[in-house]
This record gives sequence, C-alpha cells and structure tokens, in this order.
Amino acid sequence: MYYLLLAFMYGISILPLWLLYRISDVLYLIIYYVVGYRKSVVFENLKQAFPEKTEKEITRLAKKYYLNLTDMMVETIKLLTLSRKQLQSRFVCDLTVLHKLYAEGKSCQMHLGHNFNWEWANQFCMQGVQFPFLVVYMPLTSKVGDRMFRYFREKSGSTLLPANDIKNSMLPWMDKQYLIALVADQNPGNPRRSYWYPFLNKMTAFYKGPEMTARRSNIPVVFVDIRKVKRGYYHATLKLAFEEPAAVPEGQITEEFVKFLEGNIREQPEVWVWSHRRWKHEYRE
Repeated sequence: MYYLLLAFMYGISILPLWLLYRISDVLYLIIYYVVGYRKSVVFENLKQAFPEKTEKEITRLAKKYYLNLTDMMVETIKLLTLSRKQLQSRFVCDLTVLHKLYAEGKSCQMHLGHNFNWEWANQFCMQGVQFPFLVVYMPLTSKVGDRMFRYFREKSGSTLLPANDIKNSMLPWMDKQYLIALVADQNPGNPRRSYWYPFLNKMTAFYKGPEMTARRSNIPVVFVDIRKVKRGYYHATLKLAFEEPAAVPEGQITEEFVKFLEGNIREQPEVWVWSHRRWKHEYRE
C-alpha cells in the first residue's frame, strides 16, 4: 500500500503547478460543498475569533480558507519533484539571522504557527542553512500514513523527532549545533501543565515544552511569520525574538509568541488552520 501510494503521489507531483491548482479547485468544491469537512468547527472558530464580522464575511473567509487548504495539499505533493530553483522563485525569506547565529556557534529554535505553507517553509529553510535541521512531529496512528509523512519530510534532508519521545530523541544533539522547527500553536494534551493566554478572544492553552527547552539550554528563539502573496507564492519573515531566553521571566517567551501569532492571523486569517479543534480545553481560574 505504501509503495502504491508513493507511486501515485509522484505521478501527481510531476504535473505542472497550473494544472495542480485546477485539481485544487475541484477538491475545494468537493470538500466544502459535498463533504463539508469540519465546516461546523471552522465556522465556530471563525465566529469566536471575529465576532465583529457578519455572516457573509465569515462565509467568505471560510471559503478562502478551504481553497488555501486544498492548495496546501497539492503544493505539498509537488515538493516531491519541485526543484530548489523553483522553490526559491516561489518562496522568499531572508535567512540572515540564522546565518549569524550559526557563525556564532549557537543553536536555534524556530517557533511558527500552522500558516500555509509551512511545508514549503521547512524545505526552503532546510536548503538554505548550514544547521542540521530538526523537526518535531507527532507520529500518525496509520503505519502507512506515518511512513509517507516521514518520507516527505526526510527526503529533503530534515531529521524528524517524535514528539512522544522528544527527550530521548534530543540526546544525540545536546552537544551539537542544530536548528529545530517547532509548530508552537498546537493544542496541548494536559491543560493543567500548560501556559494559558488570551488568544483570538478565548483563554487558550499552550505547550510549555518549547519555552522550557529554550530557557534551560539558553537557545536563541526566532519567530516565523509566513504570508501568502498570491497563489503559489509566499513570503516569510524571521524575527530574533529572544537571544538569551534564560534571562527572561518564565512565560514571557510563550506570551510574546501568542501575541505575534495572533497579530499575523488577524492580518491574513485565511492562511491559518481553522479546521483544527484548537479549543478542546476550557479555562478554569
């Protein structure tokens, strides 16, 4: 099954992007109008985040989101055959801050949200830096799906670290320079062991792990903002948020990231993942 799926993905990937976007248009119509994939979750989340918007505005925003979601699907498959030159013509980011940290002998944490297209961002960054590139991920329950996911990520040279065994996975890297990418807006499993901050009009739980690791090892933290310029073109900005994390009060790194992420979402909401059940936990005083 794995090899059949991989062959199928490669067959799709060799298609030109203009044709893949026509496929995306069809997928959008099916997912939004026929299947209705998580529409109730998307609309509930959008109404909570933007109570000032009318029903028509929420619907328009939801449709833009679903089209960006299907674009993300075909763009990720395209990575199987997308050349470095093609990627660099479509994804722009100044990596100067990462080059500076590497030259100084430091490691680095990159904190980003689920903004499209984070898969292109990962590959662009990995190809442009001298750091070993580490990515934390949650293993999938499907063996075929998990193997496929790892192939997509590891094909470009990144090293995947399972989130459910991150402590042991990091041991070989403790005395080396590395760049680790952390999607830091995910829903934590244990709300009692989380940081809580206002986020999109609701008290929201955030993992403590990224900040605790940065403060413990005093690893510089860089925030990532990804914007969709137009279909098939992206621009990312890197912000050196904390050069000495150990020197700041506990909770400040996460709080600043939450503000940074919300600001980016409000400026371009259609590129953030609204179909995720982000608010499973209710805040209690």
